Amino acid sequence: MNRLVAVVIAVLILIYLVWSSVYVVDPTEQAIVTRFGRITAVRTTPGLYFKLPTSFVDDVQIIDNRLLRFDLDNQTLQVKDGKFYVVDAFVTYRIADARKFRERALGSLDVVQQRLRTRFDAALREVYGLRDFQAALSAERTDMMREARDLIKAGMTDLGIDVVDVRILRTDLTNQVSAQTYARMKAERLAQAALLRANGQQAAQSIRAIADRQAIEIVADATRDSEILRGQGDGERSAIYARAYNANPEFYAFYRSLQAYETGLAGSGTTMVLAPDTSFFKYFGDPGKASVPAGPVAPETPAPTVAPVPDVIPPTDEITPEPPISGVKPAAPAVGAAPTNGSAPAGETTPANGSAPAAPSAPAAGGTPAAPTAAGATPAP
Repeated sequence: MNRLVAVVIAVLILIYLVWSSVYVVDPTEQAIVTRFGRITAVRTTPGLYFKLPTSFVDDVQIIDNRLLRFDLDNQTLQVKDGKFYVVDAFVTYRIADARKFRERALGSLDVVQQRLRTRFDAALREVYGLRDFQAALSAERTDMMREARDLIKAGMTDLGIDVVDVRILRTDLTNQVSAQTYARMKAERLAQAALLRANGQQAAQSIRAIADRQAIEIVADATRDSEILRGQGDGERSAIYARAYNANPEFYAFYRSLQAYETGLAGSGTTMVLAPDTSFFKYFGDPGKASVPAGPVAPETPAPTVAPVPDVIPPTDEITPEPPISGVKPAAPAVGAAPTNGSAPAGETTPANGSAPAAPSAPAAGGTPAAPTAAGATPAP
């Protein structure tokens, strides 16, 4: 029984010694072998390796061989013109020299990240401080990240760290700067709107001025044409009035007076105080005393010469036509009718009132004509 226990213990000890003397390096790792705290080997190639049993003599530290990332969030950075940004960024790195990493950073990632935080913040402040407010949001962002990487890389090489890249995730304005920026943008938009509105008003005034000028020109042309037509009409009216006046001055004066009476004495309730002997009332007095306005008198047309009518109209049914009178259209006289031209036949006396003598009555029975009824007429033989 004691022999069996001893065998089991010996086997366990052997297994432990074998297990503690073997270590494996993965493709994503590298190993640092130390003996009593001093580095004896650095394994960067994947595989199975052996060391002295137990960790009292040889110790193996496995470190990551992949890209590592360190984030820096909510950093307030000031640009050249005094404004501030809130920046989120990160840096990627790897452990390039495991020996330096073990010797100078004690093989601790916390020491590396603490150094990265300090140098990363300083690099970002330097990069942003060299640029103005607009450049931080422009195409220069790529150059800024490259400059920040170079600044960090120079200080991390002595720790065995290779800085691969720097990326800026977010660049925002602070609350105060955001309010100021929005106010400035609003002022710029208002100024642009005012400029557009002013240009529109200027264009509207120009169009309105052109339209007003064209309207004035059109009205002036129309007024000119209307005045020309009105003048021509007034001329024709005056010519018509002149012809009417020359045809019969007395009737023209009488007609114009009637028009004046109709216009001035209409039922408008107007009271006119005038002397009775004024020219306005010349046709209201005695018709025999009405004055005729002075003016040119049209020459009288001489009466046409009328052939004498015989005293006795021959009793026959046939009518002998009278010879034609020069300038007068002959009319067919009725049997026994008096002449229509107003002149008395030879041997007859014209009545005092200027009327034509009465026509002789038809002959009585026995062929003896009756005496004329007109006073003062000479009886026919």
